[in-house]
Amino acid sequence: MARTNYSFEKRQKELAKKKKQEEKLQQKLEKKKKTDDGREDAAAETEVLPSE
Repeated sequence: MARTNYSFEKRQKELAKKKKQEEKLQQKLEKKKKTDDGREDAAAETEVLPSE
């Protein structure tokens, strides 16, 4: 009977955890970018309105 390779399982678990963290970070960055873009657009529109 084959023995379980715990080192391999641990490495795979670590890789999955790292991948999940990176995806989460990307989502946060995209969300922040969208929020920042929205603020810039709103600020630009507010600046245009008083000058009209």
